[in-house]
Amino acid sequence: MYRILHAADAFWRPSNQMGVQNTDLAKQLDLDWLGARLWRLAPGQASTRHRHVAQTELYVLLEGSGRIRIADELVTVAPLSAIVVEPEHLRQVFNDTESDALWLIVGAPLEAASTTEMTPEMLAFYYPDGPKALPPELL
Repeated sequence: MYRILHAADAFWRPSNQMGVQNTDLAKQLDLDWLGARLWRLAPGQASTRHRHVAQTELYVLLEGSGRIRIADELVTVAPLSAIVVEPEHLRQVFNDTESDALWLIVGAPLEAASTTEMTPEMLAFYYPDGPKALPPELL
């Protein structure tokens, strides 16, 4: 009927590539058809610049000031703003402010995202600058 993940029970961990605190909501709620995570970017942090083969992603800024680069365009959003990014477009959220930024990122259909399971060709497609590239604003 429904499942609930209470905030106090959510498992947070640093991301493998960039060390950003995140919690995999979809996994903890036993969802196998979409990806859903909360990402808490501290000042100076960024997610991995990436794209997808088939997954469309919805980005919702919940707290803080939000910046995302989509392809070559830099977008700044206010809290509770939402952005949809189609699969083939490179995207990267980052925090160049002095306060945390909390993002909800939901994507479907689900795509495998573990860099440890990707071939070199897959890594080059998903992460053309490498899995740890920072945006120019944070260099």
